[in-house]
Amino acid sequence: MTTAKSEFVIRDVAQLADLWMRVYNKTGRPDWSHLLPYYAEDIHFTDSVQEIHGIQPFSEMVERLTKRSSELRMAVLHSMMQGNVIFMEWEMTILFRNTRTSVVHGASRLTLNTEGKIAEQRDYYDLWGDIFDNIPMWNKLYRKFMRKVFG
Repeated sequence: MTTAKSEFVIRDVAQLADLWMRVYNKTGRPDWSHLLPYYAEDIHFTDSVQEIHGIQPFSEMVERLTKRSSELRMAVLHSMMQGNVIFMEWEMTILFRNTRTSVVHGASRLTLNTEGKIAEQRDYYDLWGDIFDNIPMWNKLYRKFMRKVFG
């Protein structure tokens, strides 16, 4: 990996984990402004809900998440780096407007380009299961459905 002329270069997994957790600060309101410069202009982001290409649509997506959430916290539980690929296991605690707090358990795979910028991010999580677990009646129905359909 060559070193970018920019100061916004991911050098190791500890640096990224620290940056990631600072997005979800003590006030509970996410602030991505310090992390967005570490993403490549042509970022490719995929999760259970959407696929996004480019820094502008990615910035708009994180802004929507910020607006939807009364409070959002992130804890990186485990992280590792091999070559230019970083894996992080995390717990995101979300308080959506007018609902209970939900904990979403997930993992992210981030791939760095030759300049040390995040070029690809793939988030893995069970959005519905983790959120439905906190909604009375839905939690039992969802788990029953999942056992019946998927074993």
